[in-house]
Amino acid sequence: MDLGTGALWERIRDAALEACRRSTTAAEIEQVRVAYLGRRGELTAALREVGRLTPAERPAAGEAGNRVREAIETALAGRLMEIADRELVRRLQNETVDVTLPGRRPAVGHSHPLSTARRDIERIFTSMGFAVADGPEVESDWYNFEALNMPVGHPARDMHDSFYVDARPGPDEPAGRMLLRTHTSPVQIRYMRARAGALPVRIVAPGRIYRRDDDATHSPMFHQIEGLLVDRDVTFAHLKGVLAEVARRLFGPETGLRLRPSYFPFTEPSAEADASCVFCRGTGCATCKGSGWIEILGCGMVHPRVLEFGGYDPEEVSGFAFGMGIDRVAMLRYRIHDIRLLFEGDLRFCEQF
Repeated sequence: MDLGTGALWERIRDAALEACRRSTTAAEIEQVRVAYLGRRGELTAALREVGRLTPAERPAAGEAGNRVREAIETALAGRLMEIADRELVRRLQNETVDVTLPGRRPAVGHSHPLSTARRDIERIFTSMGFAVADGPEVESDWYNFEALNMPVGHPARDMHDSFYVDARPGPDEPAGRMLLRTHTSPVQIRYMRARAGALPVRIVAPGRIYRRDDDATHSPMFHQIEGLLVDRDVTFAHLKGVLAEVARRLFGPETGLRLRPSYFPFTEPSAEADASCVFCRGTGCATCKGSGWIEILGCGMVHPRVLEFGGYDPEEVSGFAFGMGIDRVAMLRYRIHDIRLLFEGDLRFCEQF
């Protein structure tokens, strides 16, 4: 192999350029590249032999070999671009578009049933004079439990199987553990404390809450809306009137409401509110277990201690509070039997609403 003359380099260059010109596909271009520039290619082998020349011959031979490499690489890249352009032109010629055909209607998004239910509930309450309030989802133990009359060791805490987190309260927050809020009731305490005794207090607090539940009717994350009204001379009759109107607006004008005695640590007296079954309209069915009623929320008169924690004198004011699951309202309104369907993100499910 005579590396010292230009004849060898010219022969390799000319052969490679001719093979490049004959190539008509990207695969053939790749074969030429491997044949000359690959690990076992002809030019690669010749360049490897340069190291065996004398020190005086080596620079000229190496320079000639590198010029040949550059020429081959340039030719390969140019030919590959020509082939790509030719393929594009051919594809465009074959893919003609009939501009007279009607266009394809784009997919249009719409509101999720949970968003629709929440918006409808908020609209009902704001039309009745309530404001919409919000608060943090990572809450302190004090706001989530103690300020709601559930001190450490209180048995009602067992009803709230909580997710505790590794976080610290803010500089102006009461000391204690932090958790993902188990209800939106802490928003009521925060709102009352921020009002510094001003009246009236009329709010609803919608949002996500978290509990250790996971089955067909419970989810570890779900949505709740809680309401609070505090003023002078507020009675249980006011509570029942508000809830009856809400039930009628949510489920239809013929919807009835009944209250059953219950217990909640933050209200006294407390009650469970049932609406007449939206499926059988009170005649009895499998969903309401033949009773004609379906539980929709819990409610009661605000406990005096909760008023004190909020900065109000229970001797001067009174109030009522209630809480309902937005997910449960959506399931009843749209007859959804598995709460997990609301969170799986299946478009086939969501597009039904």
